[in-house]
Amino acid sequence: MDRLTARWPYVRWLPVGLIVAATAADSATPPEYTSVPLVASACVLAGATLTFRGTAWTGVFALVVTLLANWHLGLLSSATGWGEALNVVLATAIALDVNRMLDRHGRRLATARSVAGVMQGAVLPSPPARIGSLLVAARYEAADAEARIGGDAYAIQDTPHGIRVLMGDVRGKGVGAVSTTATLIGAFREAAHHVPGIGDLADRLEQSLERDRAQNPHSDRDEEFTTALIAEIDQRGHTLRILNRGHPAPYLIRDGRTTELTATAPGLPLGMGGLTDQPTTPDSFTLASGDTLLFVTDGVTEARDPGGAFYDPAGLTVPASGTDTPAATLDALADDIHHWTGGPRDDDMATLAITLT
Repeated sequence: MDRLTARWPYVRWLPVGLIVAATAADSATPPEYTSVPLVASACVLAGATLTFRGTAWTGVFALVVTLLANWHLGLLSSATGWGEALNVVLATAIALDVNRMLDRHGRRLATARSVAGVMQGAVLPSPPARIGSLLVAARYEAADAEARIGGDAYAIQDTPHGIRVLMGDVRGKGVGAVSTTATLIGAFREAAHHVPGIGDLADRLEQSLERDRAQNPHSDRDEEFTTALIAEIDQRGHTLRILNRGHPAPYLIRDGRTTELTATAPGLPLGMGGLTDQPTTPDSFTLASGDTLLFVTDGVTEARDPGGAFYDPAGLTVPASGTDTPAATLDALADDIHHWTGGPRDDDMATLAITLT
């Protein structure tokens, strides 16, 4: 169970400290004053912070201290003294029940986390560390630490047409967004091998999402759409072609400097392509050995500092040592973002880095 003592170990001594402080105050004040309510509160606090055995021993300690204090004050022969002891016993019983409920909740939460981890591994598996001459690394961080998975998607595939990359972000929440993410990645992995152009590949992905939505007409996916970035690196690693469907632009890191690869005319997100007849034209860029491509979702570009300013990945500085790996690039980016926000984020964050060797 994820108790407060796992984060702040000193909290485990707080119940005992309260009991000792209450007893000292009881001894230093007139007989009319009683600190039993504070002792009872300490017992209940023990149930929320300690183990079942620790809670029981805290209750025993509180009862012994209460009986000794009442004996010292000559109250054991009165109904008041035994009433105070009964209050401590009842508080201990309540604390033990609270402890058992929290323990059951902790086990259920651990099971939910385990299931979420399995779902993430199935829907969003880690890419291979090397594909041909490319080094690859990916990272996913959910804004909700308990959720573990959301609507961000990435995939990389070695195909006869080149090495193709998908970066997407499903605009939706809950199980529906996870289902759409699975459909998107599955469609990409299948179509990337057979569709020669990345423009046609984007159309194929949109058709798959439309079919999936049509098969679930009463779900919460009616207003979903997916921003997507489809990239293709030729087999020699000299040319990068990018088709942007409403997604944050990727970045090129060369000689330690980060440059945004802005789309000339980005298209509408997947799921909204029927609103226009104008096709989206891919942009081409020249690559060189040692370049690193950085793909992100808007959890990166919309991360804010305490003043509300957005984070700009173009300000990321990576040492031009020639030995940096894509994993090190993602580590540097994550550290930079966490330093920028200074706290929790409001959106999921998916990143993918590819280094040409």
